[in-house]
Amino acid sequence: MRRAAIVFSLTLLLSACATFQVGGNFDLAAFQSQVRRGQTTQPEVQRMLGAPDGTGVSVETGGERYTQWTYYYGSGSLSGPSNARVKMLQIKFDQSGVVRAYNWTADSR
Repeated sequence: MRRAAIVFSLTLLLSACATFQVGGNFDLAAFQSQVRRGQTTQPEVQRMLGAPDGTGVSVETGGERYTQWTYYYGSGSLSGPSNARVKMLQIKFDQSGVVRAYNWTADSR
């Protein structure tokens, strides 16, 4: 019984120290300095950032349809979510595969 309690305590202690990472890290500043709206193509974005973590379609209020790629990254510790880092980049491509718009979000730290 005592041995089981020790193993359980060690398991809890180790899991409290565990860290997590989701998605691939990317440099927002480098992306912004390299991308050109109306010029940069999907293959060029893929060379910069790799394959997207998600793809979809964005439909604007005027009916325009865009292919949308999403990149995200998150990391932190299971012991405290206050130290988590999260960022996301969404890129819209026109029917020719050219960047039309992008937006990003990141924590303020």
